[in-house]
Amino acid sequence: MIENNTKEQKNVTPRIMDIPDLRRINISTGFECLMLGLRDFRAAPIYGLFFGGVYALSGWLLLWLLFVVSMPYFAYPAALGFAFIAPFVATGVYEVSRRLEKNQPLSWRAILGTVWRQQDRDMGWMALVTGFAFFIWVNYAFIVYLLFFGLRELQIENFLGSLATTKGLYFLLLGNFVGAIMAAIVFSVGVISFPLLLDREIDFVTAMTTSVKAVMLNPFAMFVWAIIIALCMLVSVISVFITLPVILPVIGHASWHMYRKVVASASQEEADSI
Repeated sequence: MIENNTKEQKNVTPRIMDIPDLRRINISTGFECLMLGLRDFRAAPIYGLFFGGVYALSGWLLLWLLFVVSMPYFAYPAALGFAFIAPFVATGVYEVSRRLEKNQPLSWRAILGTVWRQQDRDMGWMALVTGFAFFIWVNYAFIVYLLFFGLRELQIENFLGSLATTKGLYFLLLGNFVGAIMAAIVFSVGVISFPLLLDREIDFVTAMTTSVKAVMLNPFAMFVWAIIIALCMLVSVISVFITLPVILPVIGHASWHMYRKVVASASQEEADSI
């Protein structure tokens, strides 16, 4: 009996840990997914507005705290870094798209129940990874500020004026350059892994590996997709998160469809293996 159980475990484990089959996509896929995301948002706007609204409220709270502690100059890096955890916040949006895709009924109980159950799965580890990236980014922004401006606290007017100087331009270049590298890393490990973890019973390391391999398989298409996401998030930052309740769910729905375009379904994998 013990030997049988051991054999069953050996048979099951590799299947869970195997990297799913990946497909090649083209540059226009990102725009196609964006349109599909807009379609899903229109089909069930109340759910998207809820998750996007919660995310926007969290962003406003973060900015308010920075002004309360007299650190308004960290509003810009904090707002940009806040996008690192957006894929995890969009979990509920992925579930809406998944149910629309399968013609399953939508309800608050079903959607929120799925989000709640992620705490018992590896989605929590992915949230920890992106949360840690946000923490590192904020600390990096603080260190760069100290290198250029020291320990003195600048008023927002003086800080904005200093950005027009040579030192301020170097400050912006260094900060945004490293920020872009961090964003590229977070994008690579998260663009496919979050919807994959929601869709399948798979460990987060395999999910991240799958995501990175998907980016490497489609570098130009994924670069275009990353630019689309970055521009949408930039609009939300410029609008002080006012547009975020709409932008987040649309990007979340679109990310689900990007996942479907890149990763073969389980049934398709089985058919290909026959």
